[in-house]
Amino acid sequence: MSATIIDGVAMSRALLEGLRAEVAELREHYGKVPGLVTILVGEDPASVSYVTRKTRTAHELGFHEVQENRPADISEAELLALIGRYNADPDIHGILVQLPLPKHIDETRVLHAIDPKKDVDGFHPVNLGNLLIGGEAVTFRPCTPAGIQEMLVRSGVELDGAEAVVVGRSNIVGKPLSVMLGQKGPGGNATVTLAHSHTRDLAAHCRRADVLIVAAGVPKLVKADWIKPGATVIDVGVNRVGFNETTGKAILAGDVDFAAAREVAGKITPVPGGVGPMTIAMLMQNTVRSARRHLAAENGKA
Repeated sequence: MSATIIDGVAMSRALLEGLRAEVAELREHYGKVPGLVTILVGEDPASVSYVTRKTRTAHELGFHEVQENRPADISEAELLALIGRYNADPDIHGILVQLPLPKHIDETRVLHAIDPKKDVDGFHPVNLGNLLIGGEAVTFRPCTPAGIQEMLVRSGVELDGAEAVVVGRSNIVGKPLSVMLGQKGPGGNATVTLAHSHTRDLAAHCRRADVLIVAAGVPKLVKADWIKPGATVIDVGVNRVGFNETTGKAILAGDVDFAAAREVAGKITPVPGGVGPMTIAMLMQNTVRSARRHLAAENGKA
């Protein structure tokens, strides 16, 4: 029997509908809406596509959305000054700098320049440190790990005591997700293994996973015989493997051999239509929550 498809599109729509109601509430109560600035440096096609989807969703929710496009040869000092301007702007509650940045710009310095209280991507070391502490200390969960955790919870996946294997140790997905899955509470309490390119016998680690999350950036890395029968498989990979001349769109593949894996797994995410829409939804959720905190503080209700 084929695996149940975890539909990230449907889940994101449900989550966004709830956020739309929150935006209306903030407008009625404070006379303001969440403010989000997205900063795009250069014209990388993938980055342009991601930012377009984010800005479109923000507009649809009724945000005050500002799009800042800058040329690839912008200086690091100019970019830092732009971030500083929005750090000080009371109408902006979230700042997102689309990665990757051109090689002449230090990504770490740029991410560290964002006010942690407006870091809706959750990449600032203050927010990552709070994530490690867990509980009420958490301000922003990084969007892709948060989207994955939300998908698991909404899909009814049993994480308490489960063997979870995360393949990929990036600061954006693998590291924070491995922490989140191991913490106490809903969406946590798993026993987590963080695997990577230097892991010995990666296939063996994957085979014992009740929940397998793959964020390695390698097309169809995980084969069907790497998957424990009935396991839940979350495929984070979005790899461009060709171009469809008829549709004019890129041909995408995940990090999991989807066609074969769905005959073994119990539940699985597709690519596209899985993790991606939930990542954007969690960015919107972080921005709404940031706006709520900022507006309450401005009105003496913090």
